Amino acid sequence: MLSGKNILLGVTGGIAAYKTTFLTRLLIKAGANVKIVMTSSASSFVAPLTLSTLSKNPVSQDFINEEDGSLSWNNHVELGLWADIMLVAPATANTLSKMANGTCDNLLIATYLSAKCPVYFAPAMDLDMYKHASTKKSLDALESYGNVMIPAESGELASGLHGEGRMAEPENIITFLQDHLSTGMPLQGETVLITAGPTYEPLDPVRFLGNRSSGTMGFALATVAAELGAKVILVSGPTALDSDHTSIELIRVGTAQEMYEAVHEHFSKVSVAISAAAVADYRPKVISEQKIKKTSDGDIHLELERTQDILASLGKGKEQQFLVGFAMETENELENAKGKLKRKNLDAIVLNSLNDKGAGFGSGTNKVSFIDKNLQVTAFDVKMKAEVAQDIWTEIIKRKYA
Repeated sequence: MLSGKNILLGVTGGIAAYKTTFLTRLLIKAGANVKIVMTSSASSFVAPLTLSTLSKNPVSQDFINEEDGSLSWNNHVELGLWADIMLVAPATANTLSKMANGTCDNLLIATYLSAKCPVYFAPAMDLDMYKHASTKKSLDALESYGNVMIPAESGELASGLHGEGRMAEPENIITFLQDHLSTGMPLQGETVLITAGPTYEPLDPVRFLGNRSSGTMGFALATVAAELGAKVILVSGPTALDSDHTSIELIRVGTAQEMYEAVHEHFSKVSVAISAAAVADYRPKVISEQKIKKTSDGDIHLELERTQDILASLGKGKEQQFLVGFAMETENELENAKGKLKRKNLDAIVLNSLNDKGAGFGSGTNKVSFIDKNLQVTAFDVKMKAEVAQDIWTEIIKRKYA
């Protein structure tokens, strides 16, 4: 939920500010881009240099920067527009009051008033301050504006008292954000399985039989599924692509047999499986232990054997899973795709033709038709593969979760 998000962290002057070092690291670990705005009093509790180092971005404190005799200004509007999420943590009683009443006397409040994104705030103060009627008024006002409160926790406070008012622990703030952002997502709570890329079938220690699949389509499908709230198991053949999305478990394999085993290990626990990999249909029957040398007549003969059909085996063994295959065709495209759909007991198949410009391997675009088990065909124009992935998931969700 946080991967790739621009998060603007507002740090105010309370003892809990020291926890923002841990919070910043957790946000970065979750894949977020982090920028930080501090009040001047916050720097008494945590060093701007520390947060700048952890976030890999300069920390903004004042409207005006003065360095080496030159002046520049921190553009609060630009910061507010950059952010996908603004998080004020800790949010002291003083800052809560300013946010609630629009008292714009520092860079953090000016940025908050300029933000167009969702705003979360984590109150942090002593027990009596937290229970004071004025604080309650500020909290109610902020929530009425559409801001989201991350509730304070109970525990030992800086004053020595024990009770409600301490800022939520950084781990709990991350969990709160992820849970809140995933609420209402169409794939929330679902686990999906996607295969991607080619397989390489070894001929000898040097050579293999393979294909030109880059894995781009499968990785795009995985990213979209994760952004829709799913936990994704991505089984990929050899490819230069990678994913650091925290909701994607990437399993790398080499051969069709390795992909077969990995897929069947996880298939029983998923609700949707998409076979987007270009799996080899045949492999060398005998793998030479030594590099094959040239023969005197210049020719060699390879004996090939069938690999196990991953998609057909899933179709045979599926229960509640919604199973989607891919068909790349060069002739009789629609007829062949429908035949594969029925023969392998699929719920849908995605057809692309090498005869269509912009479709197939080695391109950032694709042109597909989505065919469901009722043989309803939905055709799409040429699009970037990330957009194609969104179209495919839209069609799956209509049929699986509508």
